[in-house]
Amino acid sequence: MAASQASSLLVSSSSSSSSGCSSRRTITTSIQLLKPLKLSLTNHPSTVITKKLVEELSTRNGSNFAEPLQMDVALKDRVLEPHLSPDSSIETTTKLYTMLEAVEDRVEMHDNIGEQRDNWNRLLLNSLNMMTLTATTTAAVAAATQAPSLRACSALLFTAVTGMSLVMSKIQPSQLAEEQRNASRLFKQLQTEIKSMLALQSPTESDVKETMEKVLALDRAYPLPLLGAMLEKFPTKFEPAAWWPRVSNNHRQSRGCKTVTNTERNGWSKELEVEMRAIVQVLKSKDKQDYLRLGNLVLKLNKMMAVSTPLLAGMAAAGSAFGGSTAMTVAAIAGAMVAIINGFEHGGQVGMVVEMYRNCAGFFDLKEETIESTLEESDYSKRENGEMFEMKVAMKLGRSLSQLRDLARKSMASCIEGNEVDEFGSKLF
Repeated sequence: MAASQASSLLVSSSSSSSSGCSSRRTITTSIQLLKPLKLSLTNHPSTVITKKLVEELSTRNGSNFAEPLQMDVALKDRVLEPHLSPDSSIETTTKLYTMLEAVEDRVEMHDNIGEQRDNWNRLLLNSLNMMTLTATTTAAVAAATQAPSLRACSALLFTAVTGMSLVMSKIQPSQLAEEQRNASRLFKQLQTEIKSMLALQSPTESDVKETMEKVLALDRAYPLPLLGAMLEKFPTKFEPAAWWPRVSNNHRQSRGCKTVTNTERNGWSKELEVEMRAIVQVLKSKDKQDYLRLGNLVLKLNKMMAVSTPLLAGMAAAGSAFGGSTAMTVAAIAGAMVAIINGFEHGGQVGMVVEMYRNCAGFFDLKEETIESTLEESDYSKRENGEMFEMKVAMKLGRSLSQLRDLARKSMASCIEGNEVDEFGSKLF
C-alpha cells in the first residue's frame, strides 16, 4: 500500500506545470550552492581557503567577480611578504616597534599628568584667592572691632596663604602643565616619524639608535617627576629648550672633513645651499633673539611676583598675630595686594608664558642646528633630498616656497647693504 501511494505521488508530481519544474530547478540550485566547501588547511591556511573559495565561486557563478577576488588574494600575498633591505632585519624592526609602544605610552602619561597639573593650577589658585580674601576681610573687621578671635583667624589664614603661595611660586603649576603639553606634542611627532619609518623604509640599527637618543633627550627635557627632577623655574639665565640630541663639535668636524663620494647632488644646488644659510641668518638675528628678549622680560616679572606674594602674605600674618588696629589695617592692605598679585601671576599663567617663549626659542634653535648640520655634510647621498628639505623648512616656518626664497633674497641683500631684515622668518609664531 505504501509503495502504491509513493508511486502515485511521483506520477502526480511528474505531471505538474512548467512553472513547477522551474521552481524545482531553483531550489535544487540553491541547495547545491549551500553545499559545504571541502578545503584542506596546509602550509598557509588563510591563502588556501581564499583560493579554494575563488575557484568554487568561479566555477558556479561565472567569472564576473572572481577576478577581483583573485586580485585581492595576490595583493594579500604581496603585502604579507617581508621586504627587508640588506641592512635591516626582523630584530631591528621588532626593536623599533618596542620603541613605538614606549613612545605611545609616554604620550598617554604626559597627557594625563598635564591635565592633572592644569587642575592643580585652577584649584590652588581658587583656594588661595578665597583664603586671601577671607583673611583680608577678617583683618579689616578685626581692626574695627578689636576682636581677638577674628585677629587669630586672620593670622591663621594668612599663615596658610604664605605656605601655599610659597609652594605655587616654587613649582609654577601653569608652567608644569605647559611642559607636559609640549612633551605630549613632541612625543606624538616622534610617534609619527617612527610609523613613517616602518611604513616607507626598512629600518636599520642606526635608525634604532637615533630613535633611542631622541626618546631619552625628550625624557631629559620634560621630566615627569617633581622631586629631584623638576626643571628650574627661575634660572639665572633664560635659555631655549632643547629636546633633541645635540650634535657635538667633534662630530661636526668629522663630517666636514669628508670628501664628496657621490657625484649625484641629491636635489641640492649651490643656490639652495646659499638660500638655507640666509634663512639661518634670519632665524638667528630676528626670531630667536626676539623670543630670548621676551622670555627674559617675562622671567624677571615672574621672579618679582613669585617673591612678593609670599613676602606680603607673611607680613600680613605677622601683623594680624602681634599688632594692634594699625597693624591689622596694614595686614588687610597687604592681603588685598596678595590677592591682586596672585591673580595676575597664576590666573594670567605667567609661568606658562615663560615656558611658551622657551619652547619657541628652542624651535628656532633646532631649525638652525638642523640646517647647519645638513649643510656641513659633504656627502650628498647622506643628506636628505634638497627639494624635500626646502619644502619641510618652508612648512615649518609657515611659508610657501616662493615666500621662503623671497626671504632668503632679503637676507642676502641686507648682508650686502648692511641693513636689517624687515620681517621675521616664521609666520606661525
